[in-house]
Amino acid sequence: MKKGFYTIIAAQFVSSLADNALLIAAIALLSVIRSAPWVTPLLQIFFTVSYVLLAPFVGAFADALQKRHVMFASNALKACGCLLMIAGVHPMIAYGVVGFGAAAYSPAKYGILTELLPAERLIAANAWLESATVLSTILGTMLGGALISPIAERFVAHVHWPLVHSAADLAMLAVMLTYAVAALINIDIPDTGARYPNRLREPGKLVNDFVHAFNVLWTDKLAQIALWVTTLMWGAAVTLQLLVLKWAASNLGLSLSKAAVMQGVTGIGIAVGAAAAAAWIPLVRSLKVLPVGIACGLFAVAIAFYSKGLFPAGSGLRIGSLFAPFYIVFAYPLMIGLGGLAGFFIVPMNALLQHRGAALLTAGHSIAVQNFNQNLAVLLMLGAYALLLTANMPAQWIIVVFGSFICLMIWLAKRRSMANARKVNLRALVEE
Repeated sequence: MKKGFYTIIAAQFVSSLADNALLIAAIALLSVIRSAPWVTPLLQIFFTVSYVLLAPFVGAFADALQKRHVMFASNALKACGCLLMIAGVHPMIAYGVVGFGAAAYSPAKYGILTELLPAERLIAANAWLESATVLSTILGTMLGGALISPIAERFVAHVHWPLVHSAADLAMLAVMLTYAVAALINIDIPDTGARYPNRLREPGKLVNDFVHAFNVLWTDKLAQIALWVTTLMWGAAVTLQLLVLKWAASNLGLSLSKAAVMQGVTGIGIAVGAAAAAAWIPLVRSLKVLPVGIACGLFAVAIAFYSKGLFPAGSGLRIGSLFAPFYIVFAYPLMIGLGGLAGFFIVPMNALLQHRGAALLTAGHSIAVQNFNQNLAVLLMLGAYALLLTANMPAQWIIVVFGSFICLMIWLAKRRSMANARKVNLRALVEE
């Protein structure tokens, strides 16, 4: 890998660490102010709106400046959003500010890979990026859970820091400082030398450019499949991230801090799956992993019915003075397995879309279109989740609905890919 690649990975790790701890801290803040359960998905909706509304502009912003500068400013803005929550601004509003920074960060984060590396290294680079993201997801969710635990509450009660009145406030302060560290690491990323025309001086044309880029990717026989499935999986992943917390509470009886650990464990599987994809799936064979996406949906449906009720009361594993119920012990490998399938599936699809998008458009415009589609799916799926919560549907049946939807949509994508292969040589498009 070229000089600077591992600095990018380090910056992504620290920023993602903060992202995942932030979600747990923000949910804890909602509990402190006694928000209704359906407000939790609205938290993510406010975060995601920026991705959709700013999609025509963030690509041009990422292309107009050096991407290391964009990443620095984005992490600084995320830190400001945390400060707003500490100052008492409603978490939904402040989380929206964080979303604004995240929307600008994403095209720069992925776009810089296509500037720095040749096409044949993109799957390996994505595996590194996803593995770093996954490791930070594990540590970030665990950190978030630890920072809102009873131990943290007792610590806050003794220190009497200004503006820090609860463990949730302490967690938010820690997240803000972590974003600041990520911003400092961004400064050390080298200039890739890539330069694009500055379209920010012509804001009236940006929307037309975005519509053009949108149409180019969706009409391309290869890009449309990768865009289809990554859009679907991203929307489902964000929704299932919240669903796992609710499922762990209802089916396993875990508190938010312990459910956060269960959510983080899924990342171990994603890391293993991403590494396996990097080792076994070359870019030209990326479409071969489509059946794995269907398997993800089926596996999620199966896990939905896993609960402590399947085991006799009091059964468990004792290690020294610690006792872990079997229903918790066996839940970990299930979550790792689901993560492994997801990682093995999404890494080749992301790499394929990045490569084809960069070949057809600029890196910034391609990633902006990808983010628009993916986060529009997030908004729609989170909206559906909020509606199902208001209808009092149990968490396990909500998972069944989403898992079945994933299976159906990826099956349709596979059929579309087979139809496209009869019209054009998809392998030749990958090698362009």
